[in-house]
Amino acid sequence: MIARDRIVPINILTIDVEDWAQSTLDYDLPISERVLDNTHRLLEILAEFGVHGTFFVQTLVAEKYPELIRRVATAGHEIASHGHRHIPLFELTPTEFAEDLRYSLRILGQFSPYPVQGYRAPDFSIRRDTLWALEVLREQGIRYSSSIYPFQGNRYGVPDVSPQPHEIVNGLIEIPLSVVRFAGRNWPVAGGGYLRVLPYWITRWAVGRINAEGRPAVVYLHPYELDSQEMRLFREQIPRHLYWSQSVNRHQTELKVRSLLRDFKFAPIREVIPL
Repeated sequence: MIARDRIVPINILTIDVEDWAQSTLDYDLPISERVLDNTHRLLEILAEFGVHGTFFVQTLVAEKYPELIRRVATAGHEIASHGHRHIPLFELTPTEFAEDLRYSLRILGQFSPYPVQGYRAPDFSIRRDTLWALEVLREQGIRYSSSIYPFQGNRYGVPDVSPQPHEIVNGLIEIPLSVVRFAGRNWPVAGGGYLRVLPYWITRWAVGRINAEGRPAVVYLHPYELDSQEMRLFREQIPRHLYWSQSVNRHQTELKVRSLLRDFKFAPIREVIPL
């Protein structure tokens, strides 16, 4: 029997491939070249550490830069869907969502050596008023979603959802974003703005605590978070609170990502969760 403290847990690394301005400022903006440069940079970091992850790809990006998504796939990363235009589900009807997802899967299927099995909703927008999306995902052949944050945020979150990967409806597995329980509530950690804002020692503590509870941490990152220069281009167009939340500590992202890759083991969803 292997001693519990000698078991090295495998965590989940996920990358949301999208263009910041198009996905955040204006859905009608064209995909910029910055997503190409930032994703190439992230791929180089992962190759340096020999780490693979699950890339949730927005298909507007795949259409603009197909060679980028081919590089993601040939490097051994898992391809999953992040929808087409990055429109939150609470702005879509079930029919519109099904059409968006169907189109996304058709495009991404051209790049992946495996059937595309996973989906992440834009802005984690599977929440109480969009739980209908779970049935749509199953109808379109999706095996797993990583779209729900088990805490109550301003725009997203379902606080009473289990933080463990679990079957949520009709064979569909939900792999929630990581939270830690503290002072009677769940707190988001280990991804995106939370990774940027929190000191690294808190992130490291949180991932370790999640592992000690017997579950993998789900770390997520956008390639644009490596880009500390981007926000200056749009400063006059961005509300002050959004500018702060989207720009803070981008210059520290690469260092924090390197620390995570050094301190913990990571793999794609398909290698961590039985499907």
